[in-house]
Amino acid sequence: MKNYVLLSAFTAVVLGGCAGTSGNAPVDETDPCGAQGHTALLGSNIAAVTLPADLNDRVVGPDTVVTTDYVPDRLNIETNADGMIIGLSCG
Repeated sequence: MKNYVLLSAFTAVVLGGCAGTSGNAPVDETDPCGAQGHTALLGSNIAAVTLPADLNDRVVGPDTVVTTDYVPDRLNIETNADGMIIGLSCG
């Protein structure tokens, strides 16, 4: 029984990360762009990652000029001068 509970909890966590913001899925007000679901990208080179085609994202390098508009469901992917992903945020 104990293993079943642990497996169920693990499955819920893994599948919970797969939920998107399209359709009737609820939007997490504290993470409207789903940044927490993309934390595995941290430390990767932006040129080596594949992002979903429908992802509303913006790559921001150290010298990138960006607009100041706030788009809650947009994922900002911050990179360093070497193209390594160093931060994720909504906006």
